[in-house]
Order: sequence, then structure tokens, then C-alpha cells
Amino acid sequence: MAISFSGSELVDIAIGIEKDGIAFYDVLARSTENAVTREFFQYLVDTERDHIKIFQGMLAEADTWQMPASYAQEYDAYLRALVNSFVFTKEKISSVEATDADNYIQALELAIGAEKDSILFYTGMKEILSPGAKETLDKIIAEEKSHLKKLSDLKKKLTSI
Repeated sequence: MAISFSGSELVDIAIGIEKDGIAFYDVLARSTENAVTREFFQYLVDTERDHIKIFQGMLAEADTWQMPASYAQEYDAYLRALVNSFVFTKEKISSVEATDADNYIQALELAIGAEKDSILFYTGMKEILSPGAKETLDKIIAEEKSHLKKLSDLKKKLTSI
């Protein structure tokens, strides 16, 4: 049996992901001794807060579009897999791996993985939201991709020193 998500449920999930992202990046910012890395994680905390505001604005129109029944079951399974793995799980936030990110390279690798996961989830959300919401979501995805690139560039820079 397929598990159906309404657009508003997915937006609520996205808001939860962003809230968990704030906690995740805050832990990483506090646990790294590298000032450049710490400053970048704090920047990510601030952008996650901005994303919450954007998603809250999308809630009103989130349920105005319905997915065609022809691929709803397959899509539901895909989204369920993404939701079950979540981007910033409570376990990731409180794990020894996150709280003991004693070196900035390990912390950057955790953040890179989280950004990849968020891009996958938000890309998947595009199919269930109204056409108007897709444009907004595209902007968030572009920002997440920018975060991924910046994290990767920072890692390369810091490992080449």
C-alpha cells in the first residue's frame, strides 16, 4: 500500500529538516577549533533559518496541486525512503561523530554529506508541490548546491595547507 504525502506534509518535513540542520550545524560550529570552518558553519545556521521562513510561506499553497495517479505509488515509495533516512536525523545531531568532530575536516565531511542528502530530498519534493512552489524550491536547491560547493572548496583549501 502506498503512503501518500500531501504537499503541506512535505513542507512540514522540510521545515523539520531545516530546524534539525540548525542544530546540526550549531553542534559542528561549536565543536571545531578552526575559525574559518566555525564561521562557515554559523553561516549555514543562518541560511537554514532563512529556509524555514521560505518553507513557512509555501505552506498556504502546498496542497493546491495533486500528483498524477499514474506514478503516485512509485513516488510515494521514493519519498518514504528519503523521509526514513532524513537529512539531519536526531542520531546524527547527537552522535559521537557529530559532537566529537574534533577536527575540521571530519566536520566538513559530515556537512558535505548532509547537504547532499538535503539536495536529494528537495529535488524529490519538486514533483509533489504546485508549479508556483517549484520555482521557490529551485532557489533553495540552488542554495544547497552552493553550500555543497563551498564546503567542498573549503575542505580542499584546508587540506592543501
